[in-house]
Amino acid sequence: MTTPRVVSIVGPTASGKTGLGIAIAKRLAEQGERAEIVNADAYQMYRGMDIGTAKPTAEEQAAVPHHLIDIIDPEESMSVARFQQLARATIADLQSRGIRPILVGGSGLYARAAIDDISFPGTDPEIRKKYEEREKTEGSGALFDELKAKDPEAAARMDPHNPRRTIRALEVIELTGRPYSASLPRYRYVIPSVQIGLDLSREDLDRRIDLRTKQMMTNGFVEEVERLRPRLGATAVRALGYQQIIDLLDGIWDEYDAFGDIAQKTKRLARKQMGWFGRDPRIHWLQALNPKLVDNAMAIIAHADAGDYDPIDAHADEYVQHHLGDIAGE
Repeated sequence: MTTPRVVSIVGPTASGKTGLGIAIAKRLAEQGERAEIVNADAYQMYRGMDIGTAKPTAEEQAAVPHHLIDIIDPEESMSVARFQQLARATIADLQSRGIRPILVGGSGLYARAAIDDISFPGTDPEIRKKYEEREKTEGSGALFDELKAKDPEAAARMDPHNPRRTIRALEVIELTGRPYSASLPRYRYVIPSVQIGLDLSREDLDRRIDLRTKQMMTNGFVEEVERLRPRLGATAVRALGYQQIIDLLDGIWDEYDAFGDIAQKTKRLARKQMGWFGRDPRIHWLQALNPKLVDNAMAIIAHADAGDYDPIDAHADEYVQHHLGDIAGE
């Protein structure tokens, strides 16, 4: 008997991923199959960062068990490489107990790191420093020429005027003894999965983001940031909204401007997320506001489990061009 596919729910912020994940888990339970949710949102892993990250509520987490939520303190740092290890271990544990994992999150690289053929080479400060010094004396063009000679595939995808990326590529080549392009992501599952994407019109998405931002304000987001501020590390503070509230607390902005900026930047993030996910040809896109959303999602899952679904295996050329630095672990 084959292991049921991991269900991965992706889409922009405020599109309803949490609700769909819970609904699918409940529907599977009605069919006699256990399912639990694995968080793939980079910032929902931090304890105490609840309102600003739209973390599933206590009631939602009670309805269906959630994993990889509230696992680190705000002072700590979470990397995508560390998340990949945690997520794959969690998925393997659930599957070993006959539980289907439902991966939910809007952090595109995290969602892919859990199930896709992506590796994250380490870093070596000495090697990097050597190339940085060479860039100062020889120029970025000389380093890029060296990259072209060592790994023409990677060089063809990179901007020759971005020395930081060139240096990172040469560092990885020297560190691993393999071409840098070998560590770049492919649209190829290492864990059998089926991806469902939530799509909304720009107007509907903007409306939902405005509503969520107002709820953050009334639910005590300012108090949350005030409480967490002394403990927010360099990674956690990058979560959208937290810096705006810090500026509000410092008197730089008033409440109206701070939350207005949060809404505006969240809309910008949502468009970026749609572009990110839109490049993946394996995602089944469903209208988030369709009354039959859960029925449609269940039909896609059933087809995938039955083997009627052949995920596309493609090189992520466009994706790589945009996200070389992220993949490199910078």
